Amino acid sequence: MSDWIATAFGTAAALCSITSFAPQMIKIWKERDASSVSLRTYALTVTCFILWVVYGVLTEAWPVTIANACALLMAAGVLGMKWRFRDGDPEEAGS
Repeated sequence: MSDWIATAFGTAAALCSITSFAPQMIKIWKERDASSVSLRTYALTVTCFILWVVYGVLTEAWPVTIANACALLMAAGVLGMKWRFRDGDPEEAGS
């Protein structure tokens, strides 16, 4: 297989991994409710991306490192909002 085909598939996979978290992030942010999000699932997902980033750094596989670091940021964003909105919108509770 030529390098450009492998690169195209790798790029598509990375973009799918990264953007797959966007709908969940947008939904949580708009609704200020993360009750439907599994804390365990996202904690495990973040752990997986951390491990992939470490693997990428150790093996100097920079596409793996960069793609998983971006996905890590997205998954960590969901996890952070799960914590922030665990009891609803904190701004509404203070009103």
